[in-house]
Amino acid sequence: MEIKKVGVACDHAGYPLKKYVLMYLEEHGIEYKDYGTWSDASVDYPDFAHELAKGIESGEVYPGIAICGSGEGMAMTLNKHQAIRAGLAWCAEIAHMIRQHNDANVLVMPGRFIDNNTAGQIMDEFFKTTFEGGRHQKRIDKMAVQK
Repeated sequence: MEIKKVGVACDHAGYPLKKYVLMYLEEHGIEYKDYGTWSDASVDYPDFAHELAKGIESGEVYPGIAICGSGEGMAMTLNKHQAIRAGLAWCAEIAHMIRQHNDANVLVMPGRFIDNNTAGQIMDEFFKTTFEGGRHQKRIDKMAVQK
């Protein structure tokens, strides 16, 4: 995967894991833009998911990482955007598959259900895995809602 600048977003439940994600990115020399939130005070995850999606759509960042308690709220919100393919991964094997078969451009992690070590393994796999293309491309092409 070609990394431009990683966009990172979370809600209050994802904030503790986001701190680790930012440290991981810094340690690996990967630039990032932090779309918030910036504390564990209660917030609404869609506010931050939409900003991350806009950053990817505009080309400001690529790819993205999003974190909330279960990961589901962020994934659901992000996937409302036509250009976003957000995949929820709770282990490295899932991260591999969402990149290889689904060309995921946002990695979503469940902040309340994985530890820092697991998150590191997930990010390692997400960043190193390339999209396989072929039969998977035609499936990607069918994802957008046709008007």
